[in-house]
Amino acid sequence: MSDWTSLWYVWLILVTVFLLLLCGVSASCIKFCCRKKRIPVESFPRHPCDLTVIGIDSDSTAHSTVT
Repeated sequence: MSDWTSLWYVWLILVTVFLLLLCGVSASCIKFCCRKKRIPVESFPRHPCDLTVIGIDSDSTAHSTVT
């Protein structure tokens, strides 16, 4: 059986994976902290909406032309 210290490429892969995980966790923590401190700002001002509803019953001429 070979010695673990002679398998340098295994250690290189393990260190690379560890560094990638560490960078991902650090980026997530920084993103979470920045989001928490920022004041929520609306991107678009709210405007009142107009909603038009047209009721169609089964006796309507519009309904009979559609079907």
